[in-house]
Amino acid sequence: MSERVKSPRTITGKVISSKTDKTITVLVERLVSHPVYGKYVRRTSKVMAHDQNNECQEGDIVVVSASRPLSKKKVWKLDRIVERAK
Repeated sequence: MSERVKSPRTITGKVISSKTDKTITVLVERLVSHPVYGKYVRRTSKVMAHDQNNECQEGDIVVVSASRPLSKKKVWKLDRIVERAK
């Protein structure tokens, strides 16, 4: 039997702040169906992610993956940059 290694959870979002050292704030948007009316509503959440080399800028589209807790609010790390800001 081979054991299956579970890959970490990944999410895609837009960098809205990169002012702190080695930390970025990523805005993640998702569409949720309204329970009564059925219309799709846009929900957002902000996550803090670890950026080891300070390579992200505001406006970049990035993929972050789950990691061990790095601080009180930081439990994500930068996986890759999908698109640079213009």
